[in-house]
Amino acid sequence: MFDIIGKRKYAYIFSSMLAVLSLVFLSVWGLKLGIDFKGGTLMEVKFSQEKEIQKQQIQEILTETNLNGLQIQATENNSFILRYADSNESLNDKALEKIKVLDEDVQLVRVDFIGASVSSQIKKSALEALLLAVIGIALYIAWAFRKVSIPIPSWQYGLGAIVALAHDILIVLGIFSVLGRFFGVEVGIPFVAALLTILGYSVNDTIVVYDRTRENLIRSARKESFEGIVNKSINETLARSINSSLTVLVVLVAIILFGGETLKYFAVALLAGITFGTYSSVYVASALLVTSYKRKTAA
Repeated sequence: MFDIIGKRKYAYIFSSMLAVLSLVFLSVWGLKLGIDFKGGTLMEVKFSQEKEIQKQQIQEILTETNLNGLQIQATENNSFILRYADSNESLNDKALEKIKVLDEDVQLVRVDFIGASVSSQIKKSALEALLLAVIGIALYIAWAFRKVSIPIPSWQYGLGAIVALAHDILIVLGIFSVLGRFFGVEVGIPFVAALLTILGYSVNDTIVVYDRTRENLIRSARKESFEGIVNKSINETLARSINSSLTVLVVLVAIILFGGETLKYFAVALLAGITFGTYSSVYVASALLVTSYKRKTAA
């Protein structure tokens, strides 16, 4: 049996370092917001199959149009997605005319406009969704473990889960701050969807460990130490947590490698979140129960 709880001090140090680094990255660089949150235009064009158009060619041909914050993303079937901060019909027509120099038969697949007021509402809704999800999770866990009030109150299970979830989300935000700074990766609605998915997956792992802890508390009839029971519960669910996470991670790696640009960074966010979610369920959420108990007994 692994003495996981006995080494919780090292887990706290490691997690604190990651959290501090993430906060520093977010404070210095922030997140590179996409047009979902800033407003602007998304244009998708598809070139003829016989044409071998490169991203650099499009970038050069559109230099004279002065599109603010222009970003070009290659997708499948010889298609490209253009994102820029302007929302102007005449400017879009001018950009398309320039692109036709490369290929007269280029197809305009779609043009999406997002105004500043709409993007502001999207940001507000995204934050509300994340906040409501966290509050709902905390209330559910506190209710689900209401009958386990010894040796610590049931609400502390919910608190431990929330700290672990905040840990996971903060690290993913820090990673995307770095990706945005050095690789130009933008965050939009798919990123928010990934964060909500991470919340659900991470808390699921945490509840599995908590539930086994509850079962072992009832069986032990207070004959074992609380620290020993928590450590035993983690060891009993460790294989299940690792195996279930690995199956998901294999799929996510496949999506990153073969799923195309549109799904790539959605999968990257899930990959990071699920990895650290599995870690935090074992080394953070459960360890916090023991830390709370130690403080209670020491008081």
